[in-house]
Amino acid sequence: MAEEEAIRAASEELACQFQTLINTQEVESIRHIQHLILGRLQDSNAVLSHFNEYSERCFTELSGDFSRNTRLLKSIKSDLDYIFMKLRSMKSRLKAIYPDAFPDASTIKILDQRPDLERPLP
Repeated sequence: MAEEEAIRAASEELACQFQTLINTQEVESIRHIQHLILGRLQDSNAVLSHFNEYSERCFTELSGDFSRNTRLLKSIKSDLDYIFMKLRSMKSRLKAIYPDAFPDASTIKILDQRPDLERPLP
C-alpha cells in the first residue's frame, strides 16, 4: 500500500507540475480560434455543397443539349468530309482534262492581278 500511495503522490505531483507549465488563457485562446476555424470550414462546406447541387442541376439541364449538338457536329463533319472528297475528285478530273485550269504556286502570283485590300493606298 505504501508503494501505491507513493506512486499516487508522485502522479499528483507530476500533474501539478504539468498544470504549471500550461497557461490556461492560451489554451482557451487556442480553443476559441479552433472554434472560429470550425465555423468557417462548416460555412465553406455549406457553400460548396450548394454550388455542387447547382452545378449538377445545370449539367442535367444542359447535358441533353450537349449530346444533341455533339451528334449534329459529327454529322456536319461527316457531310463536309464527303463534300471535300467529292470536290477533290472533281478537281483532279478537271485537272486531267484541263491542265491549265489549276496553275501551280509559282504562276498563281502572276495570274492574280487583284489589288490587295489589306494594304493601304500610297
